[in-house]
Amino acid sequence: MTAIFIPASSLKLQYTVLGHFYSLNVPGTEPLKCRSVVEIRSKHARRGARADAVFVMMNPGSSRPVAETNHAVDAAQVAQMVAKLLPTVPDATQYQVMRVMHSMGWDRVRLLNLSDLRDPQSASFAERYVQLEQQAGSKVHSVFAPERSSELQKNLSRKSNAPIVCAWGVGDDLSPLTVRATSALACESSVVGLAKSGQPGRYFHPLPSLQRQKEQWLAQMLERLHGLSGPPLIPASSRLCLFEPKPIV
Repeated sequence: MTAIFIPASSLKLQYTVLGHFYSLNVPGTEPLKCRSVVEIRSKHARRGARADAVFVMMNPGSSRPVAETNHAVDAAQVAQMVAKLLPTVPDATQYQVMRVMHSMGWDRVRLLNLSDLRDPQSASFAERYVQLEQQAGSKVHSVFAPERSSELQKNLSRKSNAPIVCAWGVGDDLSPLTVRATSALACESSVVGLAKSGQPGRYFHPLPSLQRQKEQWLAQMLERLHGLSGPPLIPASSRLCLFEPKPIV
């Protein structure tokens, strides 16, 4: 399937991005900048309409509110946290989601993450979440933590048969988080993603490093979404190899 790679300058005129940002206070650590959820809405989306899809990705990356907030939440209170959506500066990953929305004719998409920790560097993020869980004994930085199950169910609310798109990446250091997410999503319908061959629970991220790979991800994801009535995942022997690194010979 051929997909139009719409430039960010055009997308920002068509869509609005809103997010809930907060500081997580965990004993033994400095306050942690976090984001729990993002909604991307077309400028003509109906007020109160249910989500056309939910995307689950790694972490908030470089996403930030237009104006910083001082909303602080203690770890013990995260489960009772009420999301207040604020205007958000889009990042490159969110523009990629907008391209999917444009091609699918969607007006409203919700973004969740394996972890709420805001960190644009994936290696740094992995170190931080592991350290947090080991030293502080806390997993509440993730909406997939048992304590936040009610919040998760609310955020997974969407239109009938609307997909949950897994796109959290394929890194080895994500395994503890992906196991929790996969388990939590096991009973949901229409869970899709571009899976890495032979590695269950690992789904390619929307924003690989090379431009041609970004375009390939977009085309393959659109094909997958248009074919939801078919097999549960694209066969590993076909297009997914485009994302695999070439062997060194």
